[in-house]
Formats: sequence, structure tokens, C-alpha cells
Amino acid sequence: MSLARKGHASHARRCLIGLPFSQVDIDSSRIALVYYCLGSLDILNAIESQSSELDRETWRAWLWEQHISGEYGTGFRPSPYVTPEDCKRNPSEYDIPHLIMTYTALLCLAILRDDFSQLDRPGILRFLGACQREDGSFSALPNGGESDLRMLYCAFVISDFLDDWSGIDVDQAIAYIQRCYSYEGGYGQTPSGEALGGTSYCAIASLHLAPDTPSSSRASRIAGSQRSRTIRWLVQNQTEAGGFCGRTNKLADACYCFWCGAALSILGAGDLVDERAMAEFLEKCQFKYGGLAKAPGERPDPYHTYLSLAILAILPSDHDDEESWKLPRLNALWNATQETAAWAREHIPMKARAS
Repeated sequence: MSLARKGHASHARRCLIGLPFSQVDIDSSRIALVYYCLGSLDILNAIESQSSELDRETWRAWLWEQHISGEYGTGFRPSPYVTPEDCKRNPSEYDIPHLIMTYTALLCLAILRDDFSQLDRPGILRFLGACQREDGSFSALPNGGESDLRMLYCAFVISDFLDDWSGIDVDQAIAYIQRCYSYEGGYGQTPSGEALGGTSYCAIASLHLAPDTPSSSRASRIAGSQRSRTIRWLVQNQTEAGGFCGRTNKLADACYCFWCGAALSILGAGDLVDERAMAEFLEKCQFKYGGLAKAPGERPDPYHTYLSLAILAILPSDHDDEESWKLPRLNALWNATQETAAWAREHIPMKARAS
């Protein structure tokens, strides 16, 4: 059994170059797609082998073109898909920063080792505040859009990147997370929602990222019977196929190996995962021409490729001397390799502006 590293790196590179017309609907999430591709190359230690310095400079320049400012503050838009070619310098009211794209853009730039000299840090703090709703949640856009734990997680990671939490109401956001807790032990996308693997990761990571406040300490946020119930639910999501499902009694899906496995790792319960069985499931998800799919026999895509590699980096299984499975460790809270996380920690914070 081996991990087809070269094939997966080639898949990521191909998707960076371009996708078929059938994928045009992804244009509204283009930065996220770039993140999955660059993230895969980063985990595979293939950034330099799969790109030239000119490629990397071109990618950095394109990402900074999406860095826009306005009445809501500053952030990154998904792509220039709503901006006519002759109006790039005057974005419309619909061409505004997006919370998920801002998170993924910052990680992309860290992977590409940008110095972040162009980053409008105070503007990003204003943007985060504009995205927070009265109930403590965050919307994808300052003027509306989806509002759930995915957006909250992105706002928390960005605040942690900046090492400045003054742009948001942390206690109100934590209270919102707690209202999303389900009787099953996981967290729903919104209050009273069904427990989902992805949003459970977002909730657990966010509760560990947020600093202590007078009314909420990290140690008290997931403790006692609640922590035990959450761990039990996550562990039960590992199916007989070896992979994880995202909801109770569903089929295994490669992406949930990350969402559930990484959540268990953050909770200090990664040893409860059958890592060998999970690796065997993911090995079967590999496509013969590169990339990983959601399940064996399906077509690969950048999203499942990245998340599969990410969990193999967080929870590696024992493959004796098989070199193909040896991956750099990942920061499970930020969802980035340790080296990329260290670069972000050094260059993104508010104090980095003066350095």
C-alpha cells in the first residue's frame, strides 16, 4: 500500500492551471479552490517542484488583487467574477470581502511565503466586526449571506492570525457555539441543527482558539460529560469501511476523516482513531491519475484531496519504512502545516506591521 504523492501533486498543479467549463460554478469560491491545491502541494513538500518562482509570484499577485477595501473594512473577495474587466479599481456593492475567502487567502499567501507588507490589518479587524451578527454568529459577507459555525471558525482563526481579538465579541460568539451543541454530542451548523462532522470540527477548534475571558476559560468550554459525549460521537462516526461519516448512520466520506479525526486530535483523543483502517480507506479513494475522491470509485477533486492528505498528516498510521506516507505535521487548529503556521504567526500579527 502506498500514497501516490506524485500523482496527487500533479492533480493539484493541474487544477491550479485550470478546470473544465463544467466547474464554472466554483468561480465564486476560487480562492478556496486555490487553497486546497496549494495546501496539498504544501503537505506533499511539492510547492517548488510543481511551480517556478514566476508561478508563485503570479499567484501572489493575483491573490493581492482580491484584497479589497470599502465601507465594511478590508478582506479578500472570492475572485473578480462579479467585477467587469474595466471596473477593477471601482468594485461594486456586490464585490465585497468574504469571510471564508479571507481566511483561505491568508493561508495561501503564507504557503507562498509572502511578507504580508500589503495587508490592511486594521481594515480586516473592521471587516470581522461587520460580519458578526447580534446572536454572536458571523455571516460570510458583511451585508448578509450564510451565517453559521463555518464562518465563526474563519473569524476566530483570522483573529488568531492577527493576534488581536478586539474586532469581535468573543463571549457572544462562544455562547453561540454552545447553543449549536446537539444531544448527540456533536455540533450543528446552527442552533437546534443536526450534529455534523464539519461543523463539530469548527466548533471544537474555535473553542480551543479563543483566548480566556473573564466569563469563559478554555478549560471549561468542553469538559466533563460534554467532552466525553463529543468524543464518543466522533469515534462512533468511524465506519466499518475505515473512513468517517459526517452524520449518524451515513456512508463514509474522505473529507469527514479530516473533520472528525482532526476534532478528536484537538480533544486529545486522536489515539481512539483506527489510523490504519482510515489510511486503507483513503488509499482506496486514490484516483489512478492523481487526486483523492470522496469515496472509492468516485472522481477526485481538490477539496477531498487536500482534506485526505491533511488528516494523514495529523494522524499518521504506521507504514513501517514506506516513505510515501511520511508527511509533515499539521497544525490542526489552523489547518496548515507547522512550517506554514509558523510563517503566518511571524508575519501576519498586528505587531508585524512595524517589523
